[in-house]
Amino acid sequence: MPKRTDIKKILIIGSGPIIIGQACEFDYSGTQACKALKEDGYEVILVNSNPATIMTDPTLADRTYIEPITVEMVEKIIEKERPDALLPTMGGQTALNVSVKLAEAGILDKYGVEMIGAKLPAIKKAEERELFKQAMYKIGLEVPKSCQVKTFAQAMEVIETISFPAIIRPSFTLGGTGGGIAYNRQEYEEMVRFGLECSPVSELLIEESVIGWKEFELEVMRDKNDNVVIICSIENLDPMGVHTGDSITVAPAQTLTDKEYQNLRDASIRIIREIGVDTGGSNIQFSVNPANGKVYVIEMNPRVSRSSALASKATGFPIAKIAARLAVGYTLDEIANDITKKTPACFEPTIDYVVVKIPRFAFEKFPKADPTLTTQMKSVGEAMAMGRTFKEAMQKALRSLEIGSFGFDKVIRKTRKELIFNPTEPELDTIKSMLKTPRQERIWYVCEAMRAGLHVDEIHELTGIDRWFLNNLREITEIEEGIFWQAKAGEISPEILRKAKEAGFSDVKIAELSGRTAEEIRTLARENGINPVFKTVDTCAAEFEAFTPYLYSTYERPFYNISDKSKAASQCEAAPTDRQKVLILGSGPNRIGQGIEFDYCCVHASFALREDGFESIMINCNPETVSTDYDTSDRLYFEPLTFEDVMAIVDREKPYGVIVQLGGQTPLKLSVPLEKAGVRILGTSSDSIDMAEDRERFDLLLERLALKRPASGIARSIDESVNIAGSIGYPVMVRPSYVLGGRAMEIVYDETSLIDYMTRAVEASPEHPVLIDCFLQNAVEIDVDCISDGATVVIGGIMEHIEEAGVHSGDSACSIPPYSLPAGILDEIRRQSKILALELKVVGLMNVQYAVKDSEIYVLEVNPRASRTIPFVSKAIGRPLAKLATQLMVGKKLKDLGFTEEVTPPYISVKEAVFPFIKFPGVDILLGPEMKSTGEVMGIARDFGGAFAKAQIAAGNRLPLKGMVFISVRDSDKADIVEVARDLADLGFSLIATGGTARYLQQKGISVETVYKVTEGRPNIVDRIKSREVAMVINTSFGAKSAADSYSIRRSSLDVGLPYFTTVAGARAAAQGIRALLKGELGVTSLQEHHKALR
Repeated sequence: MPKRTDIKKILIIGSGPIIIGQACEFDYSGTQACKALKEDGYEVILVNSNPATIMTDPTLADRTYIEPITVEMVEKIIEKERPDALLPTMGGQTALNVSVKLAEAGILDKYGVEMIGAKLPAIKKAEERELFKQAMYKIGLEVPKSCQVKTFAQAMEVIETISFPAIIRPSFTLGGTGGGIAYNRQEYEEMVRFGLECSPVSELLIEESVIGWKEFELEVMRDKNDNVVIICSIENLDPMGVHTGDSITVAPAQTLTDKEYQNLRDASIRIIREIGVDTGGSNIQFSVNPANGKVYVIEMNPRVSRSSALASKATGFPIAKIAARLAVGYTLDEIANDITKKTPACFEPTIDYVVVKIPRFAFEKFPKADPTLTTQMKSVGEAMAMGRTFKEAMQKALRSLEIGSFGFDKVIRKTRKELIFNPTEPELDTIKSMLKTPRQERIWYVCEAMRAGLHVDEIHELTGIDRWFLNNLREITEIEEGIFWQAKAGEISPEILRKAKEAGFSDVKIAELSGRTAEEIRTLARENGINPVFKTVDTCAAEFEAFTPYLYSTYERPFYNISDKSKAASQCEAAPTDRQKVLILGSGPNRIGQGIEFDYCCVHASFALREDGFESIMINCNPETVSTDYDTSDRLYFEPLTFEDVMAIVDREKPYGVIVQLGGQTPLKLSVPLEKAGVRILGTSSDSIDMAEDRERFDLLLERLALKRPASGIARSIDESVNIAGSIGYPVMVRPSYVLGGRAMEIVYDETSLIDYMTRAVEASPEHPVLIDCFLQNAVEIDVDCISDGATVVIGGIMEHIEEAGVHSGDSACSIPPYSLPAGILDEIRRQSKILALELKVVGLMNVQYAVKDSEIYVLEVNPRASRTIPFVSKAIGRPLAKLATQLMVGKKLKDLGFTEEVTPPYISVKEAVFPFIKFPGVDILLGPEMKSTGEVMGIARDFGGAFAKAQIAAGNRLPLKGMVFISVRDSDKADIVEVARDLADLGFSLIATGGTARYLQQKGISVETVYKVTEGRPNIVDRIKSREVAMVINTSFGAKSAADSYSIRRSSLDVGLPYFTTVAGARAAAQGIRALLKGELGVTSLQEHHKALR
């Protein structure tokens, strides 16, 4: 059957900001859906609040609404656009939940909108735990023993029938939010309360534990004719009890017998049919008892999921693209496979390699967080690697994480020379504890346990990891041992070197084991003919030719070809062309400080290069992203972003140049070694980048240009740091050099805290000194993004931060255009930005951060590269800055591109950060110089209040329209909070405050009720918050003691879902936002309409 002709206009709902459990895999799936539907002639309307995505680029959909994803706002878009259909399955749990609410509220029926891809009954049957359980029983499948509860009292009754440990699973949440494993009654009661809060329908499933069972996932697709295909099987290396997003996963499944796999396959087909997903992809999770083979169905996602992105990249099968086309009436046999161009989509993918996905965590950002991995997801990103064997893929995945590990490093007595060692009793206890309790480091402890003499069986008993995986890891440790002893004897044999490279060992790791340099290992390998070859991802295990160059490296043992028996050789499938080509280095796995914004820039670079006639080649290892889609670039190498792996591609492709300034810190770190190796770096030179990063060189530059910076110094020892801080005066800002996302950056208030910091910070960046700056209290921070061709500089956007200086720029809300600074200050900021760009000889993008205090402008830092604000600025001003910068890097001028003047929009754009605090009980939500946000949203309106209100709604920080506001501020903020308090009172809010703040406000004639601090008695402010008497919290603190005293106020606000503001500037913006909401002025306008107003 051909596509449907009765629908013309389709609404796609995106997933909103990047959060733990819902990351940029939905940018990938939404982008694919938009492209596929537009190619088929449909008019596509998109709503998504995330400005950092390619999906919200104005060229992707016909109309793009960067608006909050709420029922109210989506209804306004439906009313305005009148779509024929809604596709709810491309935006993760966010899109699914809003779609369900739209349907249940009768809004879809009211406007005649059909839900396609998955109907409401199917979504509810898959998502509502009790309905799903009954559906499984109906088709003869088992699920863990469980009961559905909607109240705390019901949960207390249920636990009498289910023994501990018990699993708590909230309904309609993502990433296991609010869930966990309770081992006793106290934990159970806490988790039940929290889970009921997190579930949008106040519903939990209390489930018997299957901890220790093996976990498998199958990606399944179905069309309207009931054709079903299995795209990929995925096995979790970690057993049940660890969320699949936090587990190391392997595709295809490695430890199932053929019969076991066929049973899961048959069960998946029955499940997708019973649930009734008409068309599209679904992810189905199973647990298998390793003792007797008993199978339980765990859950099903009736939508494109995180694992769908992994399965797509693992197989080359574009699940989201095909799901979108199935939703509009095509059948699997009618859709061609883009890679082979011969097989239809009903031809199940087959892979002749192994894929390993490994999660990336950010516990270093949240020192008080519990690092134990449970059923609630905690990872912030992931890396994927491919190899001919599990060992090769596993070791490539480890170095793809970019955590400084190039293999299975020592974790006990790290400086010991020998590999095999006899652990002391405390060391053995540590090893066993780290094996028993799943944490991010466990996989390294597995290999360390083997070096310490533990048997595979004992490790299996402690971890529950299948012996097949453990034996593969044991073989890796045996190769390590062989290299170590051969090197000690004076020579590494070609045979063990080849064996190591085939097992995925990096040059750096072999060098470390052998006491040589990585360059010496690289030379030795080449001399012995040990070179990587590249294989294609072709969906069919080489049964058909692949027309899409999607490649991975492997070390293949040379073999004799039947057509040429004279010489053994490896077979490389790269087949480079003779076109002029440019390599783009991607940004690697998502992490706090380096996320989807940089992927956006890399994708734009690829688009620009293809338009300008260059062959674009992408190198990246992140399976969630648009950059690793097989049709984004001319050629895709799915490889780790290390010097060794990039140079292997450079040697094969021989590019005209490499772009390093768009992927964040990851490619920047490679720029100097690549340049030394003779590779041309396009755009701003490595020397200019180093001048901006090196504090001493940068200070000289500022002196030369007569620009101010805060008083500062560079410390290489504790004594030096104490002397510098003493001369500058406390508080001071301290940070290691060469870091991203404010890593290990702190505000220090006294000498004791400084000494404590210096003992910890050395590990954050051991080869670089610590920078100490005067902390400018109550300054306004400004971000500037500009673009330069070396001769002309154009300001892209000037962003005024809403939080004052001291909050990391990635965590602060900001506004384009600035909303409070005078024109004279802004003109001077423009002048300083331009002379900095010209002095640094910037070709491409540059970001400058300033602080304005008492009308003085201070330069905080300069980054001659793409910043995380580039997508936001590009969408605010209607110019694709990353694309333009790429064109400058390959020789064009700003004049040629028609961009020579700054754009000043007639509307306000506000960016707001989104935080993962809810995932980490016990962590303080107070913001500081170290970045903690995982994502961002954007609000656009004609006035600042409306834009800020939209941004808050989109970030889930819904502003109240009535009720009680709590205010408690430090002494230095009391004068500034008066205006805010008066505004809130005028808007009809009642005010409560702690003693000092209350007295001050009362003296200013404002009616305020006094409430106890936590330390003053009961009922105190936390009691009032927990009793839900408070509608909004404003709480500022100064110094470590003040922050600690008010921690419980901030944390309880978060736990009950209250909007909270920890700066006066934030509170002032909130008052303006509330005023805009009360006026009822929040309309919806597409990005395309906004941009039309700029012309």
